[in-house]
Amino acid sequence: APPPLRRKDARTGGAHLWHQDYGYWVNNGCAFPRMGTMFLAVDRIDAENGGLRVIKGSHEMGLVQHGVGGAQAEVDPTRLAYAKRLLETVQLELAPGDAVFFHSLLLHASDQNKSDRRRWAILVAYNRVDNDPLIDHHHPRYTPLARAADDAILRAPLVDASGKDFMNPADDESVAKYKSQ
Repeated sequence: APPPLRRKDARTGGAHLWHQDYGYWVNNGCAFPRMGTMFLAVDRIDAENGGLRVIKGSHEMGLVQHGVGGAQAEVDPTRLAYAKRLLETVQLELAPGDAVFFHSLLLHASDQNKSDRRRWAILVAYNRVDNDPLIDHHHPRYTPLARAADDAILRAPLVDASGKDFMNPADDESVAKYKSQ
């Protein structure tokens, strides 16, 4: 699977054409658009550095036909024009740590980063358990998680702990100040 970090470095990051994430996922065997994406800003993100634009409410249009333009899929221009005419296009402005969750049918795009600032974001796709892909592809299938005890991380074997710093909450002053409140 591709890494979840999406990098648009200063003056080098490319544009993403108008698309729906499900426009890709349907080709990977996901039968239903019961999916979503979390977009987490690592840096300040705005129009200047190629920030995310969305068409508010466009997820209600259903799956819009996608054509391939280069290495990207792009929605049908006629349906895109309808969406832009009827619905509001919103330029998102995000501070580091801000997150946006959106439906897999939401129309969204981003421009090239022409600024002197990088624009990094972490993207995580979510899919329901009952929508496991029907074909094999490069994305992982559903794997059940086993519940672990609260202290399991403390018992996990470390292969090499050199160079790693672990905080003990009982000894940390920044934690202790909250105990007195």
